[in-house]
Amino acid sequence: GAEVQKAKPPTERKIQRLFRNGDVSRLIKRCNDFGAGGVCVAIGELADGLDIDLDSVPKKYDGLDGTELAISESQERMAVVVAPEDVSRFLELADLENLEATVVAQVKAAPRLRMKWNGKYIVDISRAFLDSNGAEKHIDIHVDAPELLSRPFSGSFTDQYRALAGDLNVCSKRGLSERFDSTIGAGTVLMPFGGKNQLTPIQAMVNKISVEKADTDTCSLMAWGYNPYIAEKSPYHGAYLAVVESVSKLIAAGAKYEDVYLTFQEYFEKLLDIPEKWGKPFAALLGAYRVQSEMKLPSIGGKDSMSGSFEDIHVPPTLVSFAITGGDVQDVMTPELKAAHHTLVEVMLPKDEFHIFDFDALKAQYDGIMELMKNKQVYSAYTVKDGGVIEAVYKMAFGNAIGVQLNDELALESFVQKDYGHIILEVENDSVVTLPHTRIIGHTVDSSVMIYRDETLSLDEAYQVYESVLNDVYPTTEKAPTSDMIVKDCHQRSELKAKQTYDEVKVVIPVFPGTNCEYDSKRAFERAGATVQLVLMRNKTAQEMKDSVEELEKAIRQSQIMMLPGGFSAGDEPEGSGKFIATVLRSPKLKAAID
Repeated sequence: GAEVQKAKPPTERKIQRLFRNGDVSRLIKRCNDFGAGGVCVAIGELADGLDIDLDSVPKKYDGLDGTELAISESQERMAVVVAPEDVSRFLELADLENLEATVVAQVKAAPRLRMKWNGKYIVDISRAFLDSNGAEKHIDIHVDAPELLSRPFSGSFTDQYRALAGDLNVCSKRGLSERFDSTIGAGTVLMPFGGKNQLTPIQAMVNKISVEKADTDTCSLMAWGYNPYIAEKSPYHGAYLAVVESVSKLIAAGAKYEDVYLTFQEYFEKLLDIPEKWGKPFAALLGAYRVQSEMKLPSIGGKDSMSGSFEDIHVPPTLVSFAITGGDVQDVMTPELKAAHHTLVEVMLPKDEFHIFDFDALKAQYDGIMELMKNKQVYSAYTVKDGGVIEAVYKMAFGNAIGVQLNDELALESFVQKDYGHIILEVENDSVVTLPHTRIIGHTVDSSVMIYRDETLSLDEAYQVYESVLNDVYPTTEKAPTSDMIVKDCHQRSELKAKQTYDEVKVVIPVFPGTNCEYDSKRAFERAGATVQLVLMRNKTAQEMKDSVEELEKAIRQSQIMMLPGGFSAGDEPEGSGKFIATVLRSPKLKAAID
């Protein structure tokens, strides 16, 4: 059917385990995923000459013809190329990870793509023809002039804050964010919300690289940029500023822009043969490319779709920019304000009447910020987005409840503009920053208030407005337990005492389909001095299941602790791994070993 197949997270997790095995990854010469295009793309892109046997491709259900086998998606599959002499070893290693691996194609010297089904070749195409992309296509494109990007301004400082805090692009998303576990893998460097109050939203994901035998300070950083309202008015500026926003967030987090790579998510309405519709993705790609070419930032991948229409309802022009890079944990900058009596400086980017940056100045500003951070002269940093300076300063203030006296000499209107790419730095005093195109926007104060001229707004009141917008949709609090519930819970608890002590503690961790915390659980026990054994539960055949149960039984009898790490249960469906785990542990052998 014309739909994307649902993935199988437990299988995807097994593939992650397989690929992190050095013995496996060193056998792989090329690799591709079975996304859009299925076998045609996943295998067809791996080599110039290929002979594919469609009858060998594992099927989820029978009845597929050759065309369906060639183009069907499988979200949880990978295609890999290995040397002929390594095939048996690769299949063995895949089996040890409870994965099905099948030889489905041969790499050939002749540059042709051939596919066989029911013993006959149904595809036999030269690579030269494929590389030509077939017949040329032509379309007329018309790009509309962009609309104004400035924000309408009226009212007092308090009025401006309330209007911004109630905007869906600015308001709190904490209730939504906290539905997801940010600590999976035990490598999280920045929690989703910073400060002692955990209320300042971070602007970049920072996570340690996962290694098994030792800890590391090497981390990955990722940030995104996109504003649908700007993209609707001007797809060019929407994509242009999306790239700048994603990169600026990484700079504010302590990264270097020279090491940044990009990947784009594009989504547009059905284009048909209407020039004005084609003009939207065309303008967006031009905007993104302008930043890339000026800053020498490569885009290493992406995902596009031109099907965002249902009858007369269309998605807004969408190009989301994801910026990624690596770094050292010691260089990471956090976004919450750190202390009173510090100076807040806005590092600005000069631009022309069309809102296009002076890129030489932009790179010089980024270089200057990185130098200040390297010299430990910056306490916190935040990039300006849709809500302007007011949004950035409030969000920086919430985490540690540190107030700000804004600069009375600056016009309030300048605090609400969509100055994407500008970065606010918290420094010790006014003399620290000597970069051009900067201005002092305020100073931190002892009290938890925001002050502008004769107006004062408490951070508590400001936060209530900021978080109330989506609280009915994504609540941030749950019903508190009653005193009766608390007393009952206390009575049910009893003090546990060990019957025996051990000089050496052995821990067994069974790894079921759906488990995804076994590595960090193992490291935690090893740091505490325990010896840990991982037992992978294989269930492709009855014999493998029997062997796995016997291996786990033996490990349990030799251990003092059995630990079940976190995971998922295939969307909590009936065949979910949670029920499978419970069934396995109820088997007579394991129940006796545990008892």
